[in-house]
Amino acid sequence: MSKKNISQEKIIQSFISSAFEKSPGATSLSDISDMLGIKKASLYNHFDSRDAMYEATLEFCASEIAQVGFKTEGTIDTIIKNKATPAVLLKKLITRFFNLFENEPLFEMYSFVRTEQYFNIKALEIVRAENKKIYDDLVQIIEAFCATGKISKKSGKEILETANVLSSFLIQQRDFYIATRKEIVRQNPESGAGSLFALPTDNQALNKIEKSCEIIMKKYLGI
Repeated sequence: MSKKNISQEKIIQSFISSAFEKSPGATSLSDISDMLGIKKASLYNHFDSRDAMYEATLEFCASEIAQVGFKTEGTIDTIIKNKATPAVLLKKLITRFFNLFENEPLFEMYSFVRTEQYFNIKALEIVRAENKKIYDDLVQIIEAFCATGKISKKSGKEILETANVLSSFLIQQRDFYIATRKEIVRQNPESGAGSLFALPTDNQALNKIEKSCEIIMKKYLGI
């Protein structure tokens, strides 16, 4: 591969892919250059050091993950137009949200940041920002349903409490769901990391999560 075909983004993506297979700490410059088919020295044309590459990778992950939310652009509009019930909409959003993290490159970035949160404050900030976004999305969804009368009027405290419980549960379940699927690949190393993305969605697991969320909504919002 010629030098002109290499960019910082391609190097970052190779760093993330290698970190997925070997862990961030175990990933070397040689691993990245081998993946790109270039000499290790060529990496210094784009980054001064491995540390600089690592920091740029975190910034890249932060930017990409920040674009992912629990709700979609049209979620609130759908609620306002009375086109969905809380149970039906929540089920669709949960399925979509979990499906997002089953695919490359988001899954690899998710794994990278979640691993590094215990060693790097920037990675921890990315995780916290994503968690807050999920919480904020749920607050807006519940408020919209209250405003349309699909949910009986609740106090601000009740809405925030429900969003907090729901978001904490969804984050916990999402992390477990993804970790379980990653372990399937670990137990079958001959298939390679890419096999993870060929695994079918675990609909049974998603159904259990959706039913648990319905129970939470019923307990806290009476629906």
